[in-house]
Amino acid sequence: MTELPPLKIIFAGTPEFAAHALEALLATHHTIVAVYTQPDKPAGRGLKTTCSAVKNLALEYKLPIYQPKSLKESHEQEVLASLQADVMVVAAYGLLLPSAVLRTPRFGCINIHPSLLPRWRGAAPIQRTIFAGDKETAVTIMQMDEGLDTGPMLYKENYTLRPDETSQTLHDTLAKAGADALVKTLTLLQNNQLKPQKQDNDFATYAHKISKEEALIDWTRPAIEIEREIRAFNPWPVAYTSWKGQSLRIWQAELGEKQTTAIPRTILHASREKLEIATGIGTLCLLRVQLPGGKPMSVSDFYNARHKELIVGEHLI
Repeated sequence: MTELPPLKIIFAGTPEFAAHALEALLATHHTIVAVYTQPDKPAGRGLKTTCSAVKNLALEYKLPIYQPKSLKESHEQEVLASLQADVMVVAAYGLLLPSAVLRTPRFGCINIHPSLLPRWRGAAPIQRTIFAGDKETAVTIMQMDEGLDTGPMLYKENYTLRPDETSQTLHDTLAKAGADALVKTLTLLQNNQLKPQKQDNDFATYAHKISKEEALIDWTRPAIEIEREIRAFNPWPVAYTSWKGQSLRIWQAELGEKQTTAIPRTILHASREKLEIATGIGTLCLLRVQLPGGKPMSVSDFYNARHKELIVGEHLI
């Protein structure tokens, strides 16, 4: 069987999730004619200008890099068209692609989306999947159109979530799965074997962007929802509550076995083994926490350091 000529690919992505896909493409026979990524931005306490994960990888492989603030200007669209790409691969790029850009490559633009489309469209599908208590998700390769994650689905890899799944672990799993799925999709594309599947809009849900304010725990909610929230907001923005007039971040928790009529936020048990808190329905045992200025610590270390202040019957406030 004669190997088909390599595809000329424009890659557009910014964070670590996208870097996995770019690395997978670099291991194929395809040609990366350009890498598009967001402009460098200040980051960290020192606000030092920082390159994206995708840019760092592109620099390592000496790939042509483009960092426009927008692709709406005709000049930027002309530059992109001059690359004469067969396909544009998009993964967490962070910029809107105008219709002119979507039509430019010979095979259009395809996107790696970490969701069981059309279940979660939008900015935060990984976090919303966990927050909602979904048992299954997927990474979906789709043909991009002018809608928000509404294009035909080209390839899908399903994944069953673990009971202790966090946004970090799910991100890492789907980043690898997305990279593998992308390579398979391009092979099917070259061999004219893709069978695009239209999305059913009736089953679509919008995955709203996560905010820091949303991470404040409402203890009147059921314990099962709060536990999912803690996993969904790990590693960012990290669920938190108030304790002794300061913020207490909750990195890990598990459902308690007690039935209680105590006021939500009440400390029901405090020991090196667990810190059990009353919620609207059921109880929650905190396993890993973080005080301001400190590092995340086990509940055992937290109890050892602050046990005189962890009084059963008092409230987290």
